[in-house]
Amino acid sequence: MTEICSHLDTITITELPEHIQGCEDCLKIGGWWVHLRMCESCGHIACCDSSPNRHMSAHARDAGHPIYRSAEPGEDWSWCAVDEVAFVLSD
Repeated sequence: MTEICSHLDTITITELPEHIQGCEDCLKIGGWWVHLRMCESCGHIACCDSSPNRHMSAHARDAGHPIYRSAEPGEDWSWCAVDEVAFVLSD
């Protein structure tokens, strides 16, 4: 595990959408989620690893988009799935 994310150049989206209906993948299959995350490469909204389907981890791996952020109200942290490091982006 590294202390610094080496994938910051993959971030293209930092702001959450105004309205989030839920995990896009769970909604398609009738699944449920615990917490939501947003891919900071493409904006995909998916569920966390505490959710049964772990869609965001699958998205990060399958799409090659390593960084996602919490989409939970009041949370602003990001996670790099490759470097396994959490961080907060500053303005």
